[in-house]
Amino acid sequence: MSSARAVVFAYHDVGVRCLKVLLSAKIDVPLVVTVKDDPKENRWYASVADTAREYGLPVMMPDGVREEELSERVAQLAPDFIFSFYYRSIIGAPILSSARRGALNMHGSLLPKYRGRAPVNWAILNGELQTGATLHYMVERADAGDIVDQLAVPILEDDDAREVFGKVTAAAEIVLARSLPGLIEGDAPRRPQLIEPGQYFGRRTAQDGRIDWSQPAVRIHNLVRAVAPPFPGAFTEVSGRTWWLHRTRMEPKAITPSERPRLFGAQGGCYAACRDGGVLRILAAASADGPLDLPRLSRELEMRPAALG
Repeated sequence: MSSARAVVFAYHDVGVRCLKVLLSAKIDVPLVVTVKDDPKENRWYASVADTAREYGLPVMMPDGVREEELSERVAQLAPDFIFSFYYRSIIGAPILSSARRGALNMHGSLLPKYRGRAPVNWAILNGELQTGATLHYMVERADAGDIVDQLAVPILEDDDAREVFGKVTAAAEIVLARSLPGLIEGDAPRRPQLIEPGQYFGRRTAQDGRIDWSQPAVRIHNLVRAVAPPFPGAFTEVSGRTWWLHRTRMEPKAITPSERPRLFGAQGGCYAACRDGGVLRILAAASADGPLDLPRLSRELEMRPAALG
């Protein structure tokens, strides 16, 4: 495999793993562009900046840097490729045009499904049974360029977002490693992406974790999984206090549907009876004071169930 030069825009675990794939393949990386960590976020993932410095690679964080200055820096490096691995901003056309052989992005879904932000979280929320990683060419429209390769991973019934993200990260590493030889030799597959309406999803906020108890039990379970820690969490009000539900499980037996969702206790467990008759067992929860003592709450709820919604 002949050598090639690539400027890398990257962040998060996918950024770290894919950067290491390039370095293992002896790709010349003269510049890594990343972003500063947001102090308001709970950073649970690996650092691209630290990884790049560990390998002695130049690092640039374009906070406060003019786009023209960044574009000029990249153009001067004359890269064969530009790669974006979970970089947090859309890369403009002037920078993309500097890549002599193509600019490619690694996206955390099976495109054209779940284009846009937070694809893993949205896939879990919508009850998908699989997602994956897709390597595609970048165009000015987000996540819309020709597909080079993709790999599916399963989403199990009780997988949360961090677990699925780990699978997607591994899939991204595999996809990039097996695509590099073809990209460098110029014979990698390239198929147009058929954009599906309704498959672009936006950024999620902490407030999107509020539980709507009018929803079916499975939808609530999916929300809990989709935003479980280290994400902000699914939350609700119980007797005037905010609870965050961190882990739930669908019970196999349903009960009679009721217009009044409620919390109840039974045999040491805490359960949520949902409006559609589905029942969720609460396996981990917290309030502002810390983790909830569920066995103790179960005894209290056996005597006095609490209303929900």
